[in-house]
This record gives sequence, C-alpha cells and structure tokens, in this order.
Amino acid sequence: MHKKIWQKIKKHQKIIIARHTGPDPDALASQIALRDTIRETFPKKEVYAVGASAARFAYFGSLNKINDEVTKGALLIALDVPDRARIDGVCLTDVAEIIKIDHHPFMEEYANIEWINDQASSTSEMIAQLILQTKLKLTTAVAEKLFMGIIADSNRFLFTNNSPEVFRTTATLIEKSQLDITALYEKVYKRSIVELRFESYIGTNFHITENGLAHLYIPSEVLKEYKVDSATPGNMINNFNYVEGINIWVIFSQDKANNNIRGTIRSRGVVINDIASEFGGGGHEFASGVRLKEQSDMEKLIARLEERLKERK
Repeated sequence: MHKKIWQKIKKHQKIIIARHTGPDPDALASQIALRDTIRETFPKKEVYAVGASAARFAYFGSLNKINDEVTKGALLIALDVPDRARIDGVCLTDVAEIIKIDHHPFMEEYANIEWINDQASSTSEMIAQLILQTKLKLTTAVAEKLFMGIIADSNRFLFTNNSPEVFRTTATLIEKSQLDITALYEKVYKRSIVELRFESYIGTNFHITENGLAHLYIPSEVLKEYKVDSATPGNMINNFNYVEGINIWVIFSQDKANNNIRGTIRSRGVVINDIASEFGGGGHEFASGVRLKEQSDMEKLIARLEERLKERK
C-alpha cells in the first residue's frame, strides 16, 4: 500500500490534502505533515492543505485557499475521514484521483485507493509509516507534527488501540529527528485560564444517571459567557476519563454558525459508534461524534446511550 500511494504522489503535479470537518489535532497534524513532506521531497509540485482553520491548534501551521482551477485534474488525499460527506474544503467531482488514508472503522468507499487501518492509533501514525517506508523526506518539523498528532489521538498512549507498532513508529520519529518531546507535550496540553474555568463548569453541570451516563448541553449563551467556541467542549472530552461512576459521557454544544449541535461521545468499554451512526455520526468503538439538527435528536441520542448501558448492566 505504501508503494501504491508513493507512485500516485510521484505521478501527479497537483496534490490536494483534505481531512474531516471540525478538525482535531490528529487530522491537522497528519494533513500539514503530509503536505510539507511532499513539498520537501518534490519542490516543483503544487501541494495544498485545505479546509477550515482551527485557531486552537494554530501551532500546527497554516492552511491553503484554493480555487476550482487548482482542483481540476488534481490528486486528492483525504485523511482521517471515513465518508465523503465530512470531507472539508474541496469538491470531489473535479479531481482526477482520490486516496483515502484513515484509521476509523469503514463507513463508505469513495476513493480509488483506500488504506484503512482501524487498529492504528491515529492517522498521524499511518502518515509516519508512509514516510518511513518510502522516499518521502522526514524533516524535524514534520516529525514534530506527527508526534503531536499521535499523542493527541492516543491520549498519550492511554487508549486501547495502542499496538506495539505505534510505539516503534513513535520511537523512530524521536530517534531520527531528535525531538524535544517535553516542549511538544507542552504545546498539545497547555491550557488557558479560560479553558480551566470552562472545564470546571462542565464538571459541575454534568447530569449523571444511575447507569453512569454523564451528559450536558451547552447553549451558545454559555459558550459566549466563558469566551470559548463550540468546538472547545469536544476538545475537552478526554479530560473526564477515569471518573468513577461514569461509563459514557457526552457533551453537546450549540454551533450557531453552522446551525447544528455538536456532540462528542466517549465511553469506558461500552461500544458507542454504532449508536452515533444512527444519528449520522460515527467514529471509533469508544470515541465518536455527531452533528445534530434539533434538541429532540439530542434527547433521543441520550435515550439510546442510556439503553445501551442498561443492556450492558
């Protein structure tokens, strides 16, 4: 698979790299790292990383704006996104070929080449392996981004989908690039006082059922009061791991700009991605997300998660 992708990268003069909407650190890290390694290896190629920016993760680097002329005849590499509906920043109809590189469970076939490894810790791990197994150049800046993407999506290797391979890959990145991992951890995990206070609000206001379902809806007025955006609650979801008495926790936030409700779901040993898919979302077995239109959908999702806990009990 590495060789097939390498051959397609060599073949195309124009390459567009996209990822899912509402980007997280893994999506941005893998996207910008792949763009930069291709540019380093092939300086004459036109390579673009597209999609909406996320100010919270500006340390990964800037993204590119493209027009329809750039899209025509280009190779599209879609990262960290299992279905075409969630690809951000590019129209699929004009590109020449599509490559999918993703670590989520399979949802939809939409690419000419599909490299899916749902046992990988992150898409950043997969891009690191692609670079290490081909002639793509590994610079220190690229290695730093991939390291941050791996630790963010694996929650510092605490999640269950951490095989020996991710440790080998990460060790190679550190060894080859002499990474200052202390400084990189600080970039990923440094928080503002605003976020600290907002985290306290979430912990104080969680509704917790007898079966261990913690849920909270945060309207736009509260987001404004705490000076955070609609993506912030989802980015904090892992801060509530390992709380005794909570088996599933879900945070909803009103996204006025996109006229929907963001929902981020986590669990401890309870499969939730099939329930998320019922509501148009998806993800991993124990980590998923949804975008809902109505508060009534939110209530239905909470009821389904509560049913799952009762079944398990």
